[in-house]
Amino acid sequence: MNTGNVRFRQMSRDEVGIAVDWAAREGWNPGLSDAACFYPVDPKGFFCAEVDGKVVGTAAVVNYDDRFSFGGFYMVDPAYRDHGIGMQLAGHAMAHAGTRVIGFDGVVAMVEKYEKKGGLFLHYNNARYEGLGGGTMPSGLVPVRDVSFSDLADYDAAHFPSRREEFLRCWIHQEGHIGLAKLDNGGKILGYGVRRVCRTGHKIGPLFARDRATAELLLDGLVADIPGEPFFLDIPVPNTGAVGLVQDRKMVPVFYTARLYTRPEPVPLPLDEIFGVTTFELG
Repeated sequence: MNTGNVRFRQMSRDEVGIAVDWAAREGWNPGLSDAACFYPVDPKGFFCAEVDGKVVGTAAVVNYDDRFSFGGFYMVDPAYRDHGIGMQLAGHAMAHAGTRVIGFDGVVAMVEKYEKKGGLFLHYNNARYEGLGGGTMPSGLVPVRDVSFSDLADYDAAHFPSRREEFLRCWIHQEGHIGLAKLDNGGKILGYGVRRVCRTGHKIGPLFARDRATAELLLDGLVADIPGEPFFLDIPVPNTGAVGLVQDRKMVPVFYTARLYTRPEPVPLPLDEIFGVTTFELG
């Protein structure tokens, strides 16, 4: 196999669909409309490796602001692995971030490689759990689209390493996405969550809440109208409340990921209020 003429370049909007399809093939179960919200965040942040006009590898490093980026879709066609293409592609993509801190959810078994060759530092693990929908819609929740967007963006930014208004606006309004929020009597946001349709079942993400009771309420609402259908929740393992939530519901662990960053110092996130990661691909 001739891999000496590898070309690294940005992907077009349509080519991002290749990365989403590959993610499905690898078992990551992306949402049906993920590309529609991912690409506009940073159209220059999606890359591929190409051999003889064929895409053989994908990677994304999406710049959210001038301080933070998130990497994902790091995959190489099985027929082209073990030729160094992946590491070259990763380096090409990471250069797009400049001096920004980059976050990444990777395969646990490859952490040593990520650390030694990728310049990444393990911070903690995330875990995907599967459950079955159904139940009764609880009272006291409101559609997230009816919440002040400015307030929602502020609340979201307190649970993510950067502001992400463009992504958030698309995420809550995208077809097939259902969002709910819990407000106090004064209209202050106590938590919110979004459910989206995926290749298999549904995913809940993000699920941010001030405490486990609020997270439980939101989750009950998000899965009430999908009786018997599978749903998936990706939790940060250090959040003991989230671990208790999935265990008490008899949800089944599917797989774990390693959350890594390009800095050894802790990234200031309130993990005890993060009951569901937004996406493994974009953070």
